[in-house]
Amino acid sequence: MLRMLKQRFNDIRVIKKLCMNAERHANAEGQEAPGLEHFVLAALDLPDGTARKAFQRLGADPDIFRSAIAEQYNIALGNIGIDATQLAAMQGNADGISPSGKIFRSQPQVQAFMQQLASRQREGSEGSLLGAHVIEAIADFQHGVASRAFAAMGIDRKALKEAARKESGRTRAGVDAA
Repeated sequence: MLRMLKQRFNDIRVIKKLCMNAERHANAEGQEAPGLEHFVLAALDLPDGTARKAFQRLGADPDIFRSAIAEQYNIALGNIGIDATQLAAMQGNADGISPSGKIFRSQPQVQAFMQQLASRQREGSEGSLLGAHVIEAIADFQHGVASRAFAAMGIDRKALKEAARKESGRTRAGVDAA
């Protein structure tokens, strides 16, 4: 019982850190509400290192994810006729926006993502919440900036989910946790 309580408190701390860091990443890009891509960046920042290792299992450099996100934003802007370099020039020296300090707000996909993390807890998962669990959950989403950034990096979402599962020490029955 005490072990379960400690795990839940640790998970709450990790979720708080994820939310704060995802918001920080979003704000640095001039966005008020973080999306799944910002939670990937926040997971890559976690000290447990399992999110980074999941990328590395696939031969992908986790440090390139940020530029893959920027590429997706530039493509989206180009699709509506806005040149990203002109937009940057119009914004001048804007260094993002400051955190709101209000109730945490996020993009709609993040709510579904948070529900996935909560269901992990309801299922009585062993061990504390890790960055690999975050990557595993986000890899399930086939639409959005995060999934397009994975694709731009040549990362298959199913392979990433499996790599994250291995990093978190969880495997399907009969598969070694190497």
